[in-house]
Amino acid sequence: MVRRAGLDTYMFVRTIRTMFIMFLVISVLSAGTILPVNIQGQGGQVGLNSLSIGNVDPKSAWLWVHVGFFTVSVIWALHVIVGELRIYARIRLWWLTHPDNVRNPGASTILVSHVPKTLVANKQRLGEIFGCFPGGVRQILINRAASSELASTIKRRDSAVKQLEKVLTAYAVRCTREYRRESAAEYVEPPRPTIRRRYLGVVPSSKVDAIEYYTSEITQCNKFIAEANEKHYRNEPAALVTFHEPVAAHMAAQTVLDYKPFSMSQVSVGVNSPDDIIWSNLKMSAWSKRLRGYVSFGITMGITAVWTLVTALLSALVQVKNLAQLKPFAWLQENNKGSAWAVGMFSGFVPSMVLALLMTALPHILRLLLRLEGTARKSVVELRLLHRLYFFQVWNVYLVTIFSSSVLVIAANSINQPEKIIELVQTQVPQSATNILTYVVLLAFIGAAKEILQGTRLAVRYVAPMIVAKTARAMRRAEHPGEFDWGSQIPTHSLVFLMGLSYSFIAPVVAWFAMVYFGLFYVIYRYQFLYVYNDKTWATGGLSFPRAAKQMLVALYVSEVYMVLMMVAKLTGSAGAIMRVVVAAIVLALTVAVHMYINDVYMPIINHLPLKKALDAKR
Repeated sequence: MVRRAGLDTYMFVRTIRTMFIMFLVISVLSAGTILPVNIQGQGGQVGLNSLSIGNVDPKSAWLWVHVGFFTVSVIWALHVIVGELRIYARIRLWWLTHPDNVRNPGASTILVSHVPKTLVANKQRLGEIFGCFPGGVRQILINRAASSELASTIKRRDSAVKQLEKVLTAYAVRCTREYRRESAAEYVEPPRPTIRRRYLGVVPSSKVDAIEYYTSEITQCNKFIAEANEKHYRNEPAALVTFHEPVAAHMAAQTVLDYKPFSMSQVSVGVNSPDDIIWSNLKMSAWSKRLRGYVSFGITMGITAVWTLVTALLSALVQVKNLAQLKPFAWLQENNKGSAWAVGMFSGFVPSMVLALLMTALPHILRLLLRLEGTARKSVVELRLLHRLYFFQVWNVYLVTIFSSSVLVIAANSINQPEKIIELVQTQVPQSATNILTYVVLLAFIGAAKEILQGTRLAVRYVAPMIVAKTARAMRRAEHPGEFDWGSQIPTHSLVFLMGLSYSFIAPVVAWFAMVYFGLFYVIYRYQFLYVYNDKTWATGGLSFPRAAKQMLVALYVSEVYMVLMMVAKLTGSAGAIMRVVVAAIVLALTVAVHMYINDVYMPIINHLPLKKALDAKR
């Protein structure tokens, strides 16, 4: 699968499979350990809440089963994450030194931003700087921007080419129809298409032959473009440097190239496609990018705050009790037996549907902000979007929306009796499992069906050609396979992983549905990436996997904080209760230690090609 679909695709599908296996093991363990304890608890809970830890008496010694299950689950998860990082590091080094990748010029190419003007004008000096790396420099390309006159000419030429293609296609279709309608002897060529010229582009003029007009336009534009000299171009502070050896590119990316502030400070290795470069961002200065980054971060924080208020308000409004207090929704009162179906809808699927609709537009907004920051490559935009969108979802979807109802209940019932907060936490937080379960089920079945159906791509493939595509080129473009949305899909799966893991010891049924979720998507993605998606421009060497691993560690941290708080909430003053809190804290400390180990051991060899590995590959 690596050679057919790429290392990024392989590691992504492998990550989904890993999450499925993790929840499979956790689900089996929970079914034989904590689930019977929860069912036999004396907490007086009913329905799904009787399956949660909230149904266990705080004084019960059976809580040690939860602590033991949680400890084993965390150790298992850490073992899997470290093992997958070890496998990925080995596969990535194999991929970086594989002959197929080495022969690709992109493996030995770096994109250097903020090149000083003195070096932009002196390519020989720039070559001397990068020539000190092993193998030397093969080629240096200074990015150049066309003048406004030349750019407008190119735009006019491209527009004329498209119009000529449409005219010729329509005329050929018309001639074919006339020929089929009449015999060969009676066939008369239809009149050629005409176009009304416009004086100065505005005032209508006489009609002319459309084919000759567009052909003449293309000829004139091509002549001007071919004769364009240096005065029609201006150098920009960016360069593409191609080395003879891939290791030289990785060494250059890790080297301080200049002593001046920000000079050649941004170096990106592995430029595999011109389509991956955001050319308009290469001309930005370092100070402009830094300022844009601060502004983008501020806007993101503002969006987060506004989204928090909106999602909390919607989550509160869709609560049946709150809606019933409004006059238009008085019919939702509990004593109205005929509205039972509506009550179930409002308390179940409506919050998840509203939340899903709100989250649809978010990736596009964050992606736009990252582009406006001056990020030089589209793949880097997507990689940065992974973390930004993930933490946004953790805050707004998981913490704000899911827990808003529990927080409101705790605050309302404890405002006059603060001593009841601990008691309410151990009963109300487990009840949020219903909202999380609903969200996971919604994504598991509706999201899986959406991924299989590919409704948008289906419409583009079969409907757009009949309406918009009027040429063979346009029809071929409409039939081109779609690309996977890496930046928004990976954080969503990581969010489901967080939900399932954090509630695996609180309400184990959530982990079961998380297992179903990742099992479905593993089967679907394995087919989609082999036969549906085409991601030629996305080639980062699997760099999305380390970010997914870090997001899994975040899920572990959240789960461990929950465990500590839950054990504190069930603290009765006995030695056993105190020891349960201590054990939960030790598990948290263990995760921190493993995280530090990962950062020290695996992250340095993942981002760049080690020198020894490059030398071994040449032997």
